[in-house]
Amino acid sequence: MQAHGVAQPRYRTKQEFVYQSLRESIMRGDLKPGERLRIEDIAQRLGVSPIPVREALHMLQSERLVENIPHVGATVAKISKASIIEVFTVMEGLELVATRTAAQRLTSADQQRLDELLQAMDRAIEANAHNQWSDLNTEFHLAIVQITDMPMLQEMTERVLNQWDRVRRYYLKDVLVFRLVQAQHEHRLIVQAMIDHDYEQLGQLVRAHNQGALTAYTEYLAQHVEPENDGVPTAS
Repeated sequence: MQAHGVAQPRYRTKQEFVYQSLRESIMRGDLKPGERLRIEDIAQRLGVSPIPVREALHMLQSERLVENIPHVGATVAKISKASIIEVFTVMEGLELVATRTAAQRLTSADQQRLDELLQAMDRAIEANAHNQWSDLNTEFHLAIVQITDMPMLQEMTERVLNQWDRVRRYYLKDVLVFRLVQAQHEHRLIVQAMIDHDYEQLGQLVRAHNQGALTAYTEYLAQHVEPENDGVPTAS
């Protein structure tokens, strides 16, 4: 989180400043799942009054990054097995619509853009730049939904990808790094099915892509997470 006294010229309001600061800290993992968010402490640390902090926490709660627990207050939302299953289930449904619609509207420029992203992701894998690959992966999936020219679908996909982004950052070294090469192969198959307008194959590939990732996470959780911790890995 940014320290007290840091200039805030790029933020229109104090609420936006607090929201972005907290959100970035949650996404980076600086604020851990289950960690309590005390309004007074945050206000003092960021050099603002409690009002914009409360407003920012409400915004983060609407994104399910913060939860309000009775008798405790605002805390960073936990990453539970149920929440991971929900992310991939919803993402699968959205991507089935997005890839099929994008395939119907695909242009040569779109194909080139997707190929450029895949090549950049290949280079990230070769360089062991796992975080870079993850960021490009998000960009790749958003590029597909942008082709559909469906704002509501894009908004919903961005919302789910935000949740997945937090999951993958939290479990990157334990889960995602072992799936990069396979995931990249699946991406290329999906794009080729879009180009070929092979909608049956496309649907199968999208389902397999999401189910493969989900299985990797749930298998890891089954081995490393205690039920009472509800999403917090055990020490190893």
